[in-house]
Amino acid sequence: MSRILSPTEIACFLSHKACWHIIAEGDEAYGAVFEDDTVFTPKAGPLLADVGWIPADASIIKLETVFKKAVIAMMPSHVGFSFSVARLYGLHLGAGAYIISRKAARDLLQATGDFNIPVDHVLFDPTLATSSSETIYQILPAACAQGLFLKDKSIELASQIEQDRSPYQMKRNLLKKRRKTPLTTVKTEARRVGLQIANICRLRLEKTIPFHHHGARVRRGMMVMEYPHHPAPPNANTNLDVPSNR
Repeated sequence: MSRILSPTEIACFLSHKACWHIIAEGDEAYGAVFEDDTVFTPKAGPLLADVGWIPADASIIKLETVFKKAVIAMMPSHVGFSFSVARLYGLHLGAGAYIISRKAARDLLQATGDFNIPVDHVLFDPTLATSSSETIYQILPAACAQGLFLKDKSIELASQIEQDRSPYQMKRNLLKKRRKTPLTTVKTEARRVGLQIANICRLRLEKTIPFHHHGARVRRGMMVMEYPHHPAPPNANTNLDVPSNR
């Protein structure tokens, strides 16, 4: 995938790279990055205040959902706080909220000196080396979602990046319709069934990642949270304030 990015997409990418720099140059093992319209479930706080649940081999953990089907491991591991974590194998776009290891942040900075691909593809498109070379997990249910995907319009923030992407998306959809023939339809269905069988054989499943949105709140501004190498003692005070990188 390669195309000319819109100014908003470039700005978004540079914001993520700035967060990766903070994490890569810091002393902490992990950091969490959130975009400005991220809406959290109330149970996300305790999850994000701890690091003991993070799998030892995790490069990136996707915290959000975009309410589209994604391929994950059939048997997720319970991590407490009413959440589970499962390996993410398929395409699951959106870069609204994720935890990233210091090493993965360094890898991405090195791999994206030049870029012409949206940041969510770099992170979560397994057809790209930047994603396929990392061990990626998905939180279940999602700990958060971007406001533009939620039905509650009172919490939605305007997304300039989606407005900028829409002309490109309309053009791609038009090209797909022009190329669609009865033969391509049959091939597409055969490929879908084949992928389903392959996923079952590899103990994977395709499902829409849920998000339980009850009393969620909006956190504004590009943010980065850094995590220590070890979880805090059970009775230690945990500071949940997240510094903003605006």
